[in-house]
Amino acid sequence: MAVASTLQRPMFVQELDDKFLALWPHRFDFLYAPHPDPGTKPQWQTETRHPLSDRLINQGTYLYGVRFGSVTQYAMLDIDAGSPYHPRRDPLAISRISEALEPLGLLQHLILTSSDSSGLHIYFPFETPLPSWKVGLAITTLLENKGFKVMPGWLEVFPNAKAYNPIGDSLYNGHRLPLQQGSYLLNADLEPIESSGFHFLNNWETATAHNDITSETLEFVIEQAQRKIYRVSHKAEKFLNDLNAEIAVGWTGHGQTNRLLGRITMRAYIFGHILGAPEPLTGDALIGHVMQTAQSLSGFTLWCRHQNDLETKVKEWVRCIEVSHYFPYGSDKLPIDIAPAGPSWNERQQAEVRERIAKAVTELQSTNNLPDGITARFDRLTHQGISGSSLYKHKDLWHPRFMVTTAEKTGADIPPDPPNSQREALGKETPTHSSQAYWENGCNTLQDNRSTAIETDKKDGAGCNNAPAPVSPVPPQVRQQIQQAIAAAQTERKVQQRSYIDDYLDQLQLNFETETVRWAHSEDPIFEAEAKLRQKPKDDEL
Repeated sequence: MAVASTLQRPMFVQELDDKFLALWPHRFDFLYAPHPDPGTKPQWQTETRHPLSDRLINQGTYLYGVRFGSVTQYAMLDIDAGSPYHPRRDPLAISRISEALEPLGLLQHLILTSSDSSGLHIYFPFETPLPSWKVGLAITTLLENKGFKVMPGWLEVFPNAKAYNPIGDSLYNGHRLPLQQGSYLLNADLEPIESSGFHFLNNWETATAHNDITSETLEFVIEQAQRKIYRVSHKAEKFLNDLNAEIAVGWTGHGQTNRLLGRITMRAYIFGHILGAPEPLTGDALIGHVMQTAQSLSGFTLWCRHQNDLETKVKEWVRCIEVSHYFPYGSDKLPIDIAPAGPSWNERQQAEVRERIAKAVTELQSTNNLPDGITARFDRLTHQGISGSSLYKHKDLWHPRFMVTTAEKTGADIPPDPPNSQREALGKETPTHSSQAYWENGCNTLQDNRSTAIETDKKDGAGCNNAPAPVSPVPPQVRQQIQQAIAAAQTERKVQQRSYIDDYLDQLQLNFETETVRWAHSEDPIFEAEAKLRQKPKDDEL
């Protein structure tokens, strides 16, 4: 039985006579949503199991959207109804957008309502297939160079200007197909006109004939994009790009609201006036901007569980950012006092904590209540009102390992070296070889024959002998081996003790950090506040 050597991606059934559907060739990872109730937004989802077929589109059970493949023959701009570039707010914005794209060779377009929300989709078709990422980057660059802010809710470019990924697992943003519910062709006066597939194709082909975009022109604009800089420093530009990268994806699952709101608030507070606001955003203006941006991101209605209390969440983040160390870009920093200001608040706190620990250890030692074990000592100190995190940071003041090391350095409580002989082991000093030493000890020698037995008894005292007991001296080599064995055993014991202590402390620290991380992501205000307090000393040290 023959087996295919390679697996091919499934293909959709194509209606060969439908030229309108042929305009959207990339059908993988398509979007779909049930038809929404009036006044509500569609709940978009991504289907990855099979491509979108022509027959599903014609059936019309759902709203459908498509993404871009590696190449494209059209670009599309999305202007929301609340955008500052919508004709209701700026009647000349579309003309300025068209003028900005003329250097690329895009001279004519189609305008449609995107849905019942009165948003606009502007299509720029062209003949030559071009790399999607280059088209998105070139259009985005030209628009930004003319002062337009490409961002969700204001002006979006499809295909989006995402970075090239050699792995190929990064999807382009998707857009809903035209001529579905609420989508109509508009004339030059932005009035609805006949919107059948036939009329759409006629306008599409007319615009294609006028749009002469070439790969050479595209490459030239791309080169300009590489040299484009914001009105910010290199570090600030990187910071802004990192924030944009996190925000642009929107919600992809539950549990992302806090992080996304934090990033949106940070970007708006620091770079809001750089991105188009007339002045740095603060207070109610900042709250409104954050809410509008969050609600315009993809996945908000599907995944965000704080839609009912969104304003409360946003106000909390705004209050946090306004009292933090962040400030609007370009504003003056706080004046620097060149005079010595003494220890900082954090340094004073650290000094007070160390003083409390040292005082507690001293009191426990003076009353012989300082346990020898690590856990028992740790618990005893915590009962004295000292937090566990403070004990972890200042182990040198209470931990047995560090206290033993300190004793070794100062020479306190160090046991004496092992005795060098049996006489020293019995508490006797080794006599010198001079006879004078024996006379000084009050003991007679064997050569003193003038003493009688009675006199000898009087002269003999405790520890004095006329004839010294025979002592077998320890050979130097054996003595050295004994000393080396004792020293090696002591060293090995210290190593084992320190290894055990280190492992134990590492496990305690790991448990402490794991609990802190779990609290920080619990979405519980109390746990989150406690996690911030735990992490603050570490942040201050950095």
